[in-house]
Amino acid sequence: MYAPETYASRNIALCTKDCLCLFVCPTGATDTENGQVDATKCISGCRLCVDACPSGALSLMYRSYPEPQPKTDAVVEKLMALAKSKTELEAAATSLTESAESAELRTLAKAIAMSARISAEDLYRESRYMIPQSSEARELLRFMLDEERSDGEFPQEAVRELLDSL
Repeated sequence: MYAPETYASRNIALCTKDCLCLFVCPTGATDTENGQVDATKCISGCRLCVDACPSGALSLMYRSYPEPQPKTDAVVEKLMALAKSKTELEAAATSLTESAESAELRTLAKAIAMSARISAEDLYRESRYMIPQSSEARELLRFMLDEERSDGEFPQEAVRELLDSL
């Protein structure tokens, strides 16, 4: 059975300073002044500190991740279809938000709309599409428009329309 290399990592925001990890760690990897676990000392898969932590501030992290697998056209097509259904769900929930009579129903519809939007954005990203919601993405698109491109493959007009709509 394959067991990937792991090390313990501490979320300082969750740590209650009970310090049980100091007593159970066989290598002293948790005994640091900055509060972080020394990954070079941590024994892969040991879990003693993770299991002893009463606040759940420690967890195991992978030392490396596998390369992502390429997506076939069929997979991309299914992702896009699912994203479209999430977009339709968002529109329906938004419509319900505006027409709902009770505050509870409006709150529920708003939560469903937000969940559908986040799911759709994730699906579009997984489908190899960039969602230009950040200033960095818009800056990259503007830079790419400014570049001299003679290959004709870059969709300049579509990018201009997208940037104008933001």
